[in-house]
Amino acid sequence: MRINTAYEGALGDHFADSATDGPCNAHTDRPAMLALAGEVTGLRVLDVGCGAGHYITELRARGAAEVVGIEGSATLLRHARDRVGDDDAVTLHRHDLEARRELLAEVHRVLRPGGPLLVSTLHPTADRVWHGGSYFDEDRVETRFGDSGTTHSYRRMTMQTFPGELLDAGFALERFVEPRATEAARRVDESRYLKTHRTPFFVAVRMRKPPPHALVS
Repeated sequence: MRINTAYEGALGDHFADSATDGPCNAHTDRPAMLALAGEVTGLRVLDVGCGAGHYITELRARGAAEVVGIEGSATLLRHARDRVGDDDAVTLHRHDLEARRELLAEVHRVLRPGGPLLVSTLHPTADRVWHGGSYFDEDRVETRFGDSGTTHSYRRMTMQTFPGELLDAGFALERFVEPRATEAARRVDESRYLKTHRTPFFVAVRMRKPPPHALVS
């Protein structure tokens, strides 16, 4: 039976709030991902797992011509719609994102040849610090979100598995980063800022869909 990991209800509300100015999402993960994105002026962007719409508004502010957001959580989509407002260049859809391998195959299909794919996830090292166990365990774990009382279930993976699934789906690796919190995180939570400079919280990659090989006559 498929496990529902969408951020619904109180968990979704908490995530939407913390992602706005929290040290991890707003000042560690998001700056790294936007740096990997680079120049987006005039581009059409697909935001898979768009959450509460933080990336969508950033991408539009940086000149993206059109953004399509897909999210499995009704709660987060509500936040995204509120954040995006009446921007006609943004389209939001609710869709199940649990089938990861099938999802990667579909992303590969719709991405134009030569187009980039950016992916961020929790760092395997942080998982082992928080939950213990063997590094090679790829079980499901429950993580508590700060003092909110909410928890989230997700599957752990090794550093080999994370880019491996993307490579198996046909993407090529361009860049690999382990983000640390920016200085802006100090004013929000200095202890969390310092933690990200001792233990990596996230790992992010920029992949690319290779263009078709030219035929040689």
